[in-house]
Amino acid sequence: MRMRTMELSVGAFMIAGFAALAFLAIRVSGLSIDTAEETYRVTANFENIGGLTVRAKVTMAGVVIGRVSDIYLDKDDYVAVVEMDIFNKYDNLSIDSTASILTAGVLGEKYIGIMVGAEEEFLVDGDEIDDTQSALVLEDLVSKFLFNSVAEDE
Repeated sequence: MRMRTMELSVGAFMIAGFAALAFLAIRVSGLSIDTAEETYRVTANFENIGGLTVRAKVTMAGVVIGRVSDIYLDKDDYVAVVEMDIFNKYDNLSIDSTASILTAGVLGEKYIGIMVGAEEEFLVDGDEIDDTQSALVLEDLVSKFLFNSVAEDE
């Protein structure tokens, strides 16, 4: 009888551990179990998205206000077009807002940070954010530093 209780305890502990791992994996991956909120879609063009992915966060002042819904290449201008779904409760983003691709930590995940402008007209579904700042790519910075150092030595 004592051995059976031990086996049940170990089994319950293992199930709780797997449930905790599944919950952690969902939270870290950016997936959500929450019900879908109503959103409106805005787009922005970037020269370099530097590893930004679909479902990446869109934040303002550190608060998540939406998610990246699609990324594709504009074949005419050769820029990356990023479509963002912004939650309807954040419907007061001015039309001169700035979108920047930022990194969480030194080598962390990429996300979009929105800085609000001063205009009194607001973004609506289908609008485009004109003022953008592309991702800062570490490899590009290192190569520029190295090539500038070599050029100065010559």
